[in-house]
Amino acid sequence: MENDLVKAKKDNLQKLVDSGINPYPYAFDVTIYSKELLEKFVSLKNEEFGPEFNIAGRVMAKRSFGAIAFLKVADTKGTIQFFMKKGDTPENAFKLLESIDLGDIVGCKGKVYRTQRGELSLMVNNLEMLCKSILPLPEKFHGLQDIEIRQRQRYLDLIMNPEVKEVFIKRTKIISAWKEFLNEKGFLDVEIPVLQQNYGGATARPYTTVSNAWKSTFYLSISPELYLKRLLVGGFDKVYTVCKNFRNEDVDKTHNPEFTMSEFYQAYTDLNGIISLTEQMVEYVAVKVNGTTKVTYEGKEIDLKAPWKRIKMLDALGEKLGKAVKTMPLEELLDIARTEKVEINEDDKKWGLVVAKLFEHYCESDLIQPTWVVEYPKETTPLCKPSREDPELLIERTEGYINGHEICNGYSELNDSILQRKFFEEQKDQGRAKGENPPLDEDFLDAIAYGMPPAGGVGLGLDRLVMILTNSSTIRDVIFFPQMKPERKEEEIVKKE
Repeated sequence: MENDLVKAKKDNLQKLVDSGINPYPYAFDVTIYSKELLEKFVSLKNEEFGPEFNIAGRVMAKRSFGAIAFLKVADTKGTIQFFMKKGDTPENAFKLLESIDLGDIVGCKGKVYRTQRGELSLMVNNLEMLCKSILPLPEKFHGLQDIEIRQRQRYLDLIMNPEVKEVFIKRTKIISAWKEFLNEKGFLDVEIPVLQQNYGGATARPYTTVSNAWKSTFYLSISPELYLKRLLVGGFDKVYTVCKNFRNEDVDKTHNPEFTMSEFYQAYTDLNGIISLTEQMVEYVAVKVNGTTKVTYEGKEIDLKAPWKRIKMLDALGEKLGKAVKTMPLEELLDIARTEKVEINEDDKKWGLVVAKLFEHYCESDLIQPTWVVEYPKETTPLCKPSREDPELLIERTEGYINGHEICNGYSELNDSILQRKFFEEQKDQGRAKGENPPLDEDFLDAIAYGMPPAGGVGLGLDRLVMILTNSSTIRDVIFFPQMKPERKEEEIVKKE
């Protein structure tokens, strides 16, 4: 049953049709946007006219006082007032005004005019209905506070909360600056398949689908890593991609099952080279988009300027535990995990994995300023070269942290095909309990067996970088359409109850 507001809107729609007006015309010639007009005519005096322009947008407010009327209209750049005055504005525009509701999209042709009270406006000469809305907008101050509704119906969030639009405009600028930096450094922007016969390059549970053409199972990409390394084998020295990854995992402040990341690989460098490149790139993007390396995030001032601090995982954890981690046996580490209620799956009860879990528990929250954590236990990934410091125990891996959260992950990339197979075999059961153990990718092993140059590579979560640069508290705030729990239809609720 429709409410009174919907009925009133439909009645006004019918009035337009009855009067011969098409409420859904095909086009309108926009010649300027509100922000540009307001900036261009800032010096226009009260009751003074300027040139004629065409502006279109959504009606956010309507006031009528008989001889004069006002429409507050929002376009993609901001808001502008349409001003109507008997004697100066044609009667047909006043007639159309009677059928205009909040939420309708209208176009105006008129002269720039500053009202007696000093508001820069467009004096209406011609007013057109461009789209008659049927559903009412939320009430301005109380109608769109529910966070879930705002994220589920992002289009309403963008209409009602202009500051949200600014976040997504900045997101686009961040990704553009990111690509600009890499392009200028000679990297090639490439694409990898989203549907893959094997999944790998990360520890994650995949989404599966079925190919009708090949009558077989395919997986949505969890990481572009193994494909980008194939390109290094093929002779490209610098490659990157900005892509979607899909990981069938829980949703929280920094995780969305579908997310955007960038991975980039450079031949003939190592972890130190790729760390330097990454921190320079983040600094470049911050300055390009915000004009400074300093950001305020959740009340903390963070400086993204390179170089970033570096710490070793075992040293940082050892400081918390009060003893040298290298000498601690697995059982002692597991006892600490049990005491601290750190969950360790049966398949993951290996020395290096427990160390990494305890580091996450004890140390991550302290890493507010940009910090590289280096020298990881070898069990944490099979894709990384052994450490030059301790090749039996550690690997040349890093994770970059900002505000207590991991933002990127990088390696001196393993290019020994025999050792690569050995590491894959040793770690094949890790993550099995959660379905996160990828199958052996024989084609990838074949590829690096042909010879992959020494290289450094990093994967960085762009959504998380956008969060920091826009002071957004959750990843859902920087993704236009985050994954949401499906809504239950009314008939399903009745049936279940």
